[in-house]
Amino acid sequence: MSTVCEFELNGKQEIFEFGKVAKQANGSVLAKLGNAVVLATVVSEFDNPVEEDFTPLTVQYVEKTYAAAKLPGGFIKREAKPSEFETLTSRVIDRSLRPLFPKGYVYPTTITVIVLSADKDVDLQVLALNAASAALYTSNLPIKKSISGVRIAKIEGEYVVNPSSSQLEDSTLDLYVAGSKEELLMIEMKAISSEEMVEVDIEAFSKIHKTNEMNEDQLVEAIAVAQEALKESNETYEKAFESVCKEICEVELVEFTIDEKVINYVRDNYISNVKEALKKLAKSERATELKDVAKLIAKDDFCVSNEIEFSTVYEAVSIVKREAVRAMIVNDKVRADGRGLRDVRPITIDTNILPSTHSSCLFTRGETQALVVGTLAGPKDGQMYEILTEKSTNVENFMVHYNFPGFSVGEAKPMFGVGRRELGHGNLAKKALEATIDKDYDETVRLVSEILESNGSSSMATVCGGSLALKAAGVPISNLVAGVAMGMVVEGDNYSVLTDIMGLEDHDGDMDFKVAGTKEGITALQMDIKLGGIELSVLKEALLQAKEGREHILGLMEEASLEIVPSEALPLIEQFAIDPSKFMVIIGKAGATIKEIIERFSVSIDLDRDTGNVKVSGDNKQNVLDACEHIKTISNNASSRKDNPKKNIDFEKLYQIDEVLTGKVVRLADFGAFVELPKGGEGLLHISKISKQRVKKVEDVLNVDDSVEIKVLKVKKDRIELASSSL
Repeated sequence: MSTVCEFELNGKQEIFEFGKVAKQANGSVLAKLGNAVVLATVVSEFDNPVEEDFTPLTVQYVEKTYAAAKLPGGFIKREAKPSEFETLTSRVIDRSLRPLFPKGYVYPTTITVIVLSADKDVDLQVLALNAASAALYTSNLPIKKSISGVRIAKIEGEYVVNPSSSQLEDSTLDLYVAGSKEELLMIEMKAISSEEMVEVDIEAFSKIHKTNEMNEDQLVEAIAVAQEALKESNETYEKAFESVCKEICEVELVEFTIDEKVINYVRDNYISNVKEALKKLAKSERATELKDVAKLIAKDDFCVSNEIEFSTVYEAVSIVKREAVRAMIVNDKVRADGRGLRDVRPITIDTNILPSTHSSCLFTRGETQALVVGTLAGPKDGQMYEILTEKSTNVENFMVHYNFPGFSVGEAKPMFGVGRRELGHGNLAKKALEATIDKDYDETVRLVSEILESNGSSSMATVCGGSLALKAAGVPISNLVAGVAMGMVVEGDNYSVLTDIMGLEDHDGDMDFKVAGTKEGITALQMDIKLGGIELSVLKEALLQAKEGREHILGLMEEASLEIVPSEALPLIEQFAIDPSKFMVIIGKAGATIKEIIERFSVSIDLDRDTGNVKVSGDNKQNVLDACEHIKTISNNASSRKDNPKKNIDFEKLYQIDEVLTGKVVRLADFGAFVELPKGGEGLLHISKISKQRVKKVEDVLNVDDSVEIKVLKVKKDRIELASSSL
């Protein structure tokens, strides 16, 4: 028998139905909001514990195309590889719910969320987390705390809780927060750019790009709004679901403990060795130095006589190491590598070091190094993707791809496909940079970040290198963007905020958050809180300290940007406008004319029917310029024919093959000369048809305004080919 819980939150009716489907799972729920329906299930194998000290949790968010009444795209009509949105949503659910599992819970657990029915006005990422939390909360797992997600938009200066997709399009902020009624657990934020019309003169307006960065006060204010919404929703969920919660199953929480006397022995006799190893450990995320200390201790008479295994010694060393790291930070205000709490590691920046790429930047901060490479292409060369609630295919024109090979941390492993972590880091960098790109810029941009070394936030190195790579490629950006990874260590009532954390501090700290922004404010933020709740005043302090670090890095980036020498591989782009009614002439029958131009000059051509704008791009400057001249000639000929009073006479009838005429040279190009003809229109005198002798340069034989005697070789609609009358 099923149980239905129905209530209203943020002006929307939510329905959660328990006990109707998937009853063999430990917990399951059908969650409904509008026309959206998702199934969330939780399954845990209590009889199959793992031997390691971690919770083997897997989260899968799956969108079924039938949920939007459509077939899967592509040749195979079956859902296969998860989309980036599905993968990123799985990460959001995982990062939000994983902190709920108690220490020692070592049983394989899978949380599955399937979208069965979609609604374009429903935020599926919010609904998916709420459904997953409801299934977990009402299951028989030893977890009794509700977690929910909330999205905050800022529209015309006002905060909107859980906006519809249409409202989010008008927002300058996308803030996603997950937490319980008391604690914040996960925060993701990005600024959304916009365009604004400003008055420049009487009855004259200009459109300007606005990045819409947020300052620290504004961001804390928005998070406070989210915190209130989370309190309301979680209190509502816990009260409504109380009657449908299953009886908790008594499962053993495995304690991975070692004899306290071993820890005390290491602490009392080898603390200096551990601290010395920490200094070297700052140069790599590997634990080689600590293993050497453990090997030394394992040979000690104490360990030999008590038959203490190496694994036990190594674990004791790790515990003492963690204590030492945290004590140094909180009590001594110094870090393992000798830095102060606010110090950023040394930074070096090299731009356009790869001669055959459109742009490149090697950004090195301490032992973290990112090589970011930029590539430009036309508007139609973007990444095609599908959104569940939309029938048509979309094109992504700005991509950030992040790769993390094993050699970056000294691991001997081959490179495989992109994992969830790589997708997440690339997405964070994209959020940080996207708002700075001029909205009128419609070219496709791909940034690829190759992490060559890693010891502390490589995603923020990707942001810094990516921003400089955009600038080096000539992409119009409002400001440079820098990113910095922050951390926090809390011991009792004392805490310390760390700027530019390294891998050691991320592992042994209590909070990891990454802040990216321009000199004007924050464009993106990602925060994972390991210690539970955090006071907003402490969060603001951390954000202000991050601002100091960000401004320091931005200063170095601005200096490096002044030394950028544009790559010779950058494609040349020329733009001009013609009468849109002439586009069909340029395109030709079945696209024959434009195909001929593209192949002849090795260029790309983009035509905007609305504005009449013609964009020609290519790797060879002269070819681009020549293609532009050729297109203009075809357009001019079409105009001449249209303006001819004898409207029934076209060029094919106006000029006869082998007819000898006298014309005037009006333009010179690398491949020939354009000649104005006496009966109207222009013809092309190709360089090979100027003289019987070989002509190296058109300028050696002809000049603009020269009169030339030519004959007609070929006439096809608006194209007239000429040759010297002497040939």
